[in-house]
Amino acid sequence: MRAPDDSTRVLRIAAWIWLAFLLGMLLMDFVLYQPQTQAILGATVRPQPGLPNQPPLPNQQNLLRGMLFPVYLYYIANGFMALLFLASAYWNRLQEALGDVFYSLMLVIISTAPILINILIVPRFPQGPLSNAEGMALRQLPVLFVALALVAWKYRFGQVVFFSFAVTVFELTLVTFNPLEGRNIAVYMFIAIIRTISFLAVGFFIHVLVTRLREQQESLRAANANLTHYASTLEQLAVSRERNRLARELHDTLAHSLTALSVSLEAAKAYFDIDREQTRDLIDKSLESTRKGIDDTRRALRALRSSDLEDMGLRLAVQKVAESAASRFHLDLELGLQDPMPSLSPDVEQTIFRVTQEAIENITKHSQAKKFSVHLSHIGHATLVIQDDGIGFDMKSNISTGHFGLVGMRERAKLSGGQLKIESEKGKGTKVVLTI
Repeated sequence: MRAPDDSTRVLRIAAWIWLAFLLGMLLMDFVLYQPQTQAILGATVRPQPGLPNQPPLPNQQNLLRGMLFPVYLYYIANGFMALLFLASAYWNRLQEALGDVFYSLMLVIISTAPILINILIVPRFPQGPLSNAEGMALRQLPVLFVALALVAWKYRFGQVVFFSFAVTVFELTLVTFNPLEGRNIAVYMFIAIIRTISFLAVGFFIHVLVTRLREQQESLRAANANLTHYASTLEQLAVSRERNRLARELHDTLAHSLTALSVSLEAAKAYFDIDREQTRDLIDKSLESTRKGIDDTRRALRALRSSDLEDMGLRLAVQKVAESAASRFHLDLELGLQDPMPSLSPDVEQTIFRVTQEAIENITKHSQAKKFSVHLSHIGHATLVIQDDGIGFDMKSNISTGHFGLVGMRERAKLSGGQLKIESEKGKGTKVVLTI
């Protein structure tokens, strides 16, 4: 079974409203005609003192049936049309067979049936508050307003205007060519004019609301499409960032180790036929470099899988990285970490942590430092300062070499909306300042 579309849902709601209105009118007519029913029964049967109430006589029943027959007929006809409308709204095969004509046909049913039934049956009602022209208008008006809402929801305002005048012309035509005794055509015309004006005003208001709603839905669809595209772009960017991170990690581990191993093996090859002892020493150094490269690679892989940042928080994760490097390479360490650190976004914390790792790796591998310091604070913005007393380097010459370590730290800072500043001179150490 196919899921109902918006048009089908609206028609089903209209059908249930029609049935609910008829039920309400039935209860109201029961209250309105109850006094007349009691009067007929009371005028025909006079209970004698001391005797039980007598059942209605046949002539009483016939009189009562004759009086209420138009009322019964009204609700049978209206109920049949409302149930037919409801069944059609739930009949999917009929909708598929008729296509776009189905909605128009349903509009014709809900707008003409109440008028036709009212004009043919209601004037024959027993005398009561809603048996005159005004009562006829009240009996059909709620259902016609539902039909008006269906037109305004589906079509443009021009069709709303056409519907308003078409209903008026249809009703006045029936009134004119089906005269009943005591009918005042002027009253019907006055009611029709007032109703037409009301339909135009209400129809315009509904049309404006529906148009605005559809514009918002279209805007939401466009925003959803843009969001999907943005999510796809963000995913691709995340993949690209992860590839760059892996490239930096491989450069700092495997690239250095393999380069050193390649140089040692080339030297061993050159000395192989000249100096066997020197060749053996070079091979031993190659093996030592290989083992060191394996250790560095394993440590880098552990760092890639590490959850220290998630488990310990930024402050303790930075402290652990710094203390671990100081312990392994026998360096003096000065720590200045703000406690407590305010909560930062995951991207910012990840950037600070990775920049700390890369800066400390550069210190342990290249700087020949004896001590280094790590300071982390947050006063309006996060600031990370890592400084060593190593040999330093020439900033201009280093930029031209294009090492991945410094390039990687700058990329991380830029992607997180931060700024990375590096200060270094030969023989005066290096200072890395990250601000986010």
